[in-house]
Amino acid sequence: MISTSNISLRYGGRKLFEDVNVKFTPGNCYGLIGANGAGKSTFLKILSGEIEANTGEVIITPGERMAVLKQNHFEFDEHKVLETVIMGHERLYSIMKEKDAIYAKENFTDEDGIKASELEGEFAELNGWEAEAEAASLLMGLGISIDLHEKLMKDLDGAEKVRVLLAQALFGKPDILLLDEPTNHLDIKSINWLENFLMDFENTVIVVSHDRYFLNKVCTHMADLDFGKIQMYVGNYDFWYESSQLALQMAKDQNKKKEEKIKELEAFVARFSANASKSKQATSRKKQLDKISLDDIKPSSRKYPFVGFKADREAGNDLLSVDGLTKTIDGVKVLDNLSFIVNKGDKIAFAGTNELAKTTLFQILIGEMEPDAGEYKWGITTSQSYFPKDNNKYFEGVDLTLVDWLRQFSEEKSESFIRGFLGRMLFSGEEALKKASVLSGGEKVRCMLSRMMLSGSNVLILDEPTNHLDLESITAVNNGLINFDGTILFTSHDHQFVQTVANRIIEITPAGIMDRNMSYDEYLESEDIQKQLESMYK
Repeated sequence: MISTSNISLRYGGRKLFEDVNVKFTPGNCYGLIGANGAGKSTFLKILSGEIEANTGEVIITPGERMAVLKQNHFEFDEHKVLETVIMGHERLYSIMKEKDAIYAKENFTDEDGIKASELEGEFAELNGWEAEAEAASLLMGLGISIDLHEKLMKDLDGAEKVRVLLAQALFGKPDILLLDEPTNHLDIKSINWLENFLMDFENTVIVVSHDRYFLNKVCTHMADLDFGKIQMYVGNYDFWYESSQLALQMAKDQNKKKEEKIKELEAFVARFSANASKSKQATSRKKQLDKISLDDIKPSSRKYPFVGFKADREAGNDLLSVDGLTKTIDGVKVLDNLSFIVNKGDKIAFAGTNELAKTTLFQILIGEMEPDAGEYKWGITTSQSYFPKDNNKYFEGVDLTLVDWLRQFSEEKSESFIRGFLGRMLFSGEEALKKASVLSGGEKVRCMLSRMMLSGSNVLILDEPTNHLDLESITAVNNGLINFDGTILFTSHDHQFVQTVANRIIEITPAGIMDRNMSYDEYLESEDIQKQLESMYK
C-alpha cells in the first residue's frame, strides 16, 4: 500500500498541492485525472521520490517494491534490451551481476562459495530463474520482436525504446506501479495487451493517461486532482464523468424530490455495474458501486469548453469523389492510386500506420498540396474547414491578442461577440488578451477549433484534433463531433473518440485502401484486420 500524509508543494507563489491525504490500496488501479497543469505528473514524481514535497510524507508498506515508467529514453543506451527490462527489478539485477562477478573469479575462495550460495538462495526466492523468460514475454506482448532482444538500446528507435521502458516497469510484479501516459507510441495490439495485463494485475497501479478508453478498461477508481487536493471516486472515467454531470444537474434542480434523485442514482449505478468490461474487475467494482450513496456523488468544478459545429447550409448528396490520387514525398510513394467516394452524412475515420499518408491526403483535399496524379472533386454545395496536425504557422510570429486573432476568421467583428466566443472556449477576462504567439499546445488547439466553429462549414477535416488536449477538452470535442450533422473526415489515436464519432473506416495501406461501413470496434474485430495485426508481430 502507498499513502500520503499532508503533502504540500509550491512553486514560487503557485500552490500545486495543499495537505493531500490519500491512500492507494492493493488490487486497485487508480486513474489520476486533472486539468492540464494541475500537477498529475508532478504528483507521481513525489510518490516515486524523484521530487521532494515541501511538507508531508509518502508512506509505503515496508518491504514493498515500487516500479516507475522511466521518461529518460537514453538512460540505458549502452545496455541490451533484455537486460534493460530485468534492470527494472534493482535487487534481482544486482544479485545477477554480483553472482556473475564471483563465478568469474580465477581464485574462487570458500568465502566466495558461501556468498554465492546466499545469493543463489535469494535469486531463487525472487524468481530469478524465470527472469529472462518473463522479460522476453513482456517485450513480445508490447511488440518488441525477439530479434531485438539482444540489441543495444541505442540501436532502437524512439517508439521501441518507450515499449522497452514500459516492459521494464512491468517486470517482476512490482507491489506498486506508477505509469505516466503508458499508451504513448503503442499500437492497437500492444495497448490491448497492456489493458489485459493491468486488469489481471493484483497489486497497486496509479496511472496518468489522456486515453479515456484505456482508463475505462483498466481503472477501478479515479483520483481527481483539483484545487490542490485529491478526491477519490469508485469507478472508471466514464462513471466519474457521468456521475459528476448527474450531480451538477441535481444541484441545479433543488426542487426535485430526494426520492427521485435516489432512483436516478440507483439506475445510473446499475447501468455502469452491468457494463463493466472484465468479469473480475466488474465483480469488485459492482460491490463498491452498490455501496455508493447520494452524498458520495459530487459535482466537479472542472470546466469544459463549448465545442459545437453548425453548418451555414446543408450539403447536397454530391460530396466528394477521389480518383487515383498518387503522391511521392522525398522519394517515397505515400499515396498510391487512392480512390473513394464520400457520401452525405459520412463520418470517416482514416486509419493506417503511415501518418504521413493520412496528413498528405488531407492537405491535398484542402488544396494545400498538389497530387502527382489523379484528381478529386468537391460537390458545389460543400464548404470545408480544416484542422491541421501542425498548426504552428497560424501562431508563430503573430503579434495579435486572442481577440484580434480570432476576429480574422469571424464575420461578426464586435468585441463583445469575440470575447463571448473565447469565453466559451475557456479564454475569459485577461486570458482573451494574451498574445497568440505565446499560447500552449492545448490553447492553440482550442483556438483552431474556434476558427472551425466560426467557419459554418458543412464538411470538417480534422488531423489528430485531440493532441495536446486535456480530458475535459477531448470530451467536449468528442461530443461536438457526435452532434454535428454534417460530414467529417478525421484521424485520431483516441479509441473512444473514433468509436463514438465514426460510422465508416478507411484504412490506407501500401496495397491500397480497406473501406468499411462499420464502427471502429467492429472494424478492429473483423477477420482481415486481426490477420493484419498478427502479421505485424511475425
